[in-house]
Amino acid sequence: MKNIAIFASGSGTNAENIIRYFAHSEEIKVVVVLSNNPKAGVHERVNGRGVPSFTFPRDEFTEGSHILCKLAEYKVGFIVLAGFMNKISDSLLQAFPNKIINIHPALLPKYGGKGMYGMHVHEAVVAAGEKESGITIHYINEHYDEGEIIFQAACPLLPTDTPEEVAVKIHALEYMHYPRIIEEILSVRLCHRPSNV
Repeated sequence: MKNIAIFASGSGTNAENIIRYFAHSEEIKVVVVLSNNPKAGVHERVNGRGVPSFTFPRDEFTEGSHILCKLAEYKVGFIVLAGFMNKISDSLLQAFPNKIINIHPALLPKYGGKGMYGMHVHEAVVAAGEKESGITIHYINEHYDEGEIIFQAACPLLPTDTPEEVAVKIHALEYMHYPRIIEEILSVRLCHRPSNV
C-alpha cells in the first residue's frame, strides 16, 4: 500500500476528486490532508470522505520538521499538491526526492512562476489571446513550476472565452487526468518488473 498526503489551500475539489478515485484501491490510499489555511473548504470536503486534515501555519511549512513528523505519523510515501499556496521547503524536498508532484493550470513553461496560480493564470492566458491552454503535472523542485514535466493535456480556447470559462475547461482536464497520472506514477513504483521487460 502506498500512502498519499495531499497538500491543499483552497476549496478542495481536486483533493476530493483524488480521494474518490482511490477510495476502493487496494494499492493506493489518501491518508491525510495538510493545509496552511484553517478556513479552506478542503477540510470539510475531505473530512466528509473520512480523511483527516490538519492546518499548519506558513512558518511550520517553511521550517518543515512538524510537517515531516505528521507525514511520518501517517506513513506517507508520496505527496500530491492540489491548489497548495505555499512553497515547498528544502527539508521536504530532501525527505521526498521525486515524490512530490503538482498540477499547474497552464501549459508550462508558459504562465508559470511565482504569483501565477488560479485565476491569475487564466486571466493572463486570455489577455495574451492564446488559442489553447491546458494542465501540466510536474515534479516539485526548489523553483516555482520548474520541476520535471510528467504530463500535459491541452484544450482549445475560443476568442470569446472569459477567464471563468477557461477555468471551467481547465478544471475538467484536472479532474480527468490528475488521479490517473498519480495512479500511473505509483503503479510503476509499486510494480517490480524484471529488468528485461
